[in-house]
Parts: sequence; structure tokens; C-alpha cells
Amino acid sequence: MMGVEVTFAEATAGRRTESVPLSHLSVEVGHLYAEGFVPGDGEMLRHLARSEPWLRAAGESCRRRLPPRVRPRVSTCILVDDYANEIPPPDEVIKQLHVACEQTGVVIDYLARESACAEADGVRLARLVADRLVPDPASRVTGAGSFTTESGWLCNGRRSPDKIRPAMRPPVPWAPPVESTAPWHSIFVDVELWSQDAGVPTWSCALLASVWQLVRLGLLRRHGAVVARPQRFDPAATLPPDWTTMPPVLQLNPDAEPFTAYQTCSVLRSPLLPVEHAVRTILSQIAADADLLDELRHRSVAEGIELPQRIVDRIAYIFVND
Repeated sequence: MMGVEVTFAEATAGRRTESVPLSHLSVEVGHLYAEGFVPGDGEMLRHLARSEPWLRAAGESCRRRLPPRVRPRVSTCILVDDYANEIPPPDEVIKQLHVACEQTGVVIDYLARESACAEADGVRLARLVADRLVPDPASRVTGAGSFTTESGWLCNGRRSPDKIRPAMRPPVPWAPPVESTAPWHSIFVDVELWSQDAGVPTWSCALLASVWQLVRLGLLRRHGAVVARPQRFDPAATLPPDWTTMPPVLQLNPDAEPFTAYQTCSVLRSPLLPVEHAVRTILSQIAADADLLDELRHRSVAEGIELPQRIVDRIAYIFVND
């Protein structure tokens, strides 16, 4: 008889996790919806003007947190919503943005499209993040209700009990939902991650915004490879007529610091505050890649930076009113 030698190994043992260049801070200067591109309305110009002093403040805050001899690396970005709304073609949007930047003095280094947070370069980023969710066990301690993967909902605690019971059973008394980590009183959040139509998911704004934060933080890979890699903008090139064929992230400023960063700050309109609360709920229940977390920690220590352990603590917001 011939002997057969069998070797067992982890499926990921030979996988190399690709590194990305890092800024110290990525500042999102805005999230632009369809109404921001109405001709003659000036909403884009007004938002950049409102954001400009906060952009400077974010950069100064970053500088003060760094060791004295470390030069701050700060990049700026803007996200356009081409996922849920129809917006003007890329060349028109970039022209409007260029004019608004010239008038306000704001420099936008990177332009990203929200549809790329659903899928970019053939990679389903939203599904990638949804598959990494580890829901808080308290949300289903009674055994009632669907799992997140089935229902498309994620909460930050325990829901009210389902009152539907078989016949001849006593009624279930009402009980309030409870936030898992509430010190005194609960602020319960139940987030819809997606809806289904004929089996095709429509991803929620909260989940797409969570993908956006993870990409900016350099915490998203597929089989170790970088996703949504920025591509340089060539002013002489003809842009495609629609957003689906645009790069996920377009580098507008050739001298920009890296797109990904140790920490992020987003300057957003106040109505987006509930969405970002949902984003923090999602990101607090993400099983991030341990190799990536270790790499970023080692790199930050080498620069003399104390990087927060929790992902949500690496994210800051500035909400502005109209």
C-alpha cells in the first residue's frame, strides 16, 4: 500500500494583507444629495462655505494631537449620492465642485460615489460589511424575532417582546426595549440595513455610510486586497457619461495626502445626525480584521500616536445648520 501524506492548513494562512498609505486624518467636507446640484441654487457653494472654518479647525486639532516633530497629514473628501438619487453626470458635478472650491478656498482631494459603497470594482462591499456583523446577543435573548441576516435589522440591545403568541396562551405583557450598554436610561436604536425586492437588496444609507467610514479608515479588504482604491483624475481625459463606470474614489488633487487615515472627521448637515447614530450602532458590532487592526496599531505607535482601540472612537463629527 502506498502512504498518503496529508497536510492541513488554515485557508487564510498564505494570504497577505495589503497595506495602504495613511494620513493622520481624513476630513469629509460633505455628503451631497441631488438637491445640491440644482442649477442656480448654490447649495454646494453654501455647504462648502459653512464647512470651511470647521475644516481648518479639524486640521488644527489634528496637529495639536500629534508629537511636535510629526508633520500632520490631512486629506479631504466629499461623497456624492448616486445610489438612491439621480444626479448630473460626473463632468458636470466636477465642474460645479471646482467652481465652489475656488470661491470658498476649500480644497477637495478626493471625490467618492455612494454607489461604490454598495459595489466597487466587482466587489460587493455592502455585503462584505454585512457579513462581518456580530449582533449584540442581548437583541435576541428571548429567542423571538429573526436574526439580522434574515431580517435586515440590527439593534443596540433587546427589543420589546413579540406579542404574537399561539392561541390559548396567556398574553405577553409589554416590556420596553433596552439598550445593552445604557448606564441609566436607554437610547434604543433599531437600524434597517437593507430591504428586499425580488431577492435583490437595496442597502440602507446607514449601512452604506458604515462602509464609507471603514474604507476611509483603511479597515476593509477582500481576501487581503485593498478595495475602492483611489484613481487619479486626468483633467484632459473625457469622463464617462454616467457614475456607474466612474472609479469608486477619484483623486482630484495630485498633491493630496493619502485617502485612508488613522481617524476620520465628517462635516455634515444636522439632518444626517440620526443616520450617523445608526452608523455608530453598526460599527460597534463589526468584527474587524484582526490583522488590519494590529498593523494600524503598530504603525500608529511608530509615529507616536495613541490610536483608540474601538473603531467608533476613531470617528468624529461636526454637524452644521443651514
